[in-house]
Amino acid sequence: MKVNLDNSIIVVEGTSDKNYLSSFVDSSFYIVNGSAISSKDIEFLKLASKNKNIIILTDPDFPGLQIRNKINSEIEGCYNAFVKKELSIKHNKVGVAECDKQEVIRALENIKVFKKSKENTIFLKDLFDLGLSGKEYSKILRDKISDYLNIGYCNTKQLLFRINCLGITKDQLKEVIKHVGY
Repeated sequence: MKVNLDNSIIVVEGTSDKNYLSSFVDSSFYIVNGSAISSKDIEFLKLASKNKNIIILTDPDFPGLQIRNKINSEIEGCYNAFVKKELSIKHNKVGVAECDKQEVIRALENIKVFKKSKENTIFLKDLFDLGLSGKEYSKILRDKISDYLNIGYCNTKQLLFRINCLGITKDQLKEVIKHVGY
């Protein structure tokens, strides 16, 4: 069975990602060749975003995060699909091509769009007050929330940025914390 993403371009890091994904995902792919994303890549994706949905599906590691952040900062309205790092490791490699098909499909079914908000609803102090920063259990709680929201691994600043881009309010965040059991 192939996943159909007709009007989309999926941005991946390398040829092995494209080859693996194209075996079960019906879409166009754009390879950025690792963390060396160029201004030409950005210009192409900006132009393509006028007619296609840009889906960023990079490896759950630091270079993948750098690529994702660069594209999201340069192109408004990109879609973000996150594979879980713990399900993306095979033969001492971390990446999209190392995931099983179900994890990729789960990521593509839980795509998020981060839209920069003119007004933040949550601030760093709120994250501290809610135990998401500054406590010995904060990382565990952030990981649970990130997993629940399908927004990938987040340090404190990334979590703050992503939940504000998703328009999540403090009350909604409190409900998520209750739901994940903390």
